[in-house]
Amino acid sequence: MNSPIGILDSGLGGLSVLNEIRNLMPGEDIVYFADSAWCPYGPRPADEIQRRVFAITDILLARHCKLIVIACNSATIAAVEALRATYPVPFVGMEPAVKPAAAITRSGTVGVLATEASLAGEKFHRLLHDHADGVKVITRPCPNFVDLVERGELDGDRARGIVEEETLPLIEAGADVLVLGCTHYPFLRPLIQDVVGPDVKIIDTGAAVARHALQLLKNRCQPASPQTSCQVITTGDLDTLKKLFPQLCPGIRAELTSSHQIKS
Repeated sequence: MNSPIGILDSGLGGLSVLNEIRNLMPGEDIVYFADSAWCPYGPRPADEIQRRVFAITDILLARHCKLIVIACNSATIAAVEALRATYPVPFVGMEPAVKPAAAITRSGTVGVLATEASLAGEKFHRLLHDHADGVKVITRPCPNFVDLVERGELDGDRARGIVEEETLPLIEAGADVLVLGCTHYPFLRPLIQDVVGPDVKIIDTGAAVARHALQLLKNRCQPASPQTSCQVITTGDLDTLKKLFPQLCPGIRAELTSSHQIKS
């Protein structure tokens, strides 16, 4: 087995990033760690998130991961700087796509859908300061979106009602671009687009994160092979993972396992 790319998230949302990495680097082995037993991270204190992320990083490094993607905005805010100062491998974090959204808005108003931790963090406020000058940014925490994805409830009347409740106030306030600031949210993108209409642009950062990971690997990746492996580990219910993985990652074959190594 080649040294894999590690991906971690509070749950299954980061599988949206796994999909992008697999599409861009089909020959790379991947180890994905879903901390579903502690999902969502958004409402949790930063020090608690950081302890969990460090423990998961130790597990990924024990599996010889050569690069780790923190496929969670809340975990990125709480831990990425400390991780980079502690461990020798490169880390790729997430941040809401405020800069490209500000560049393409026609109305001058951008809506950001994210978790509580992402919106409250200093990193997000620096993003606004650096890239949203002259643009009105309306934020909205959407913890119910995480719950929908963790249940595999990507459409239907209840999901539509929740999406309408969270997004339509932003559109009514003039937003013509929506930023999906959590890795769970891209799985709801078709439903969100249907609710807000075709004139509203929707941006997420999964593809950009995959490209950045490739650059950190010096644009070299393993050739595609039938032996390429993908392992997904959850601290949550394994049967739920087995049910939802084919829905969230169609066409990707993976070994699905559970872990109870993290005690904190």
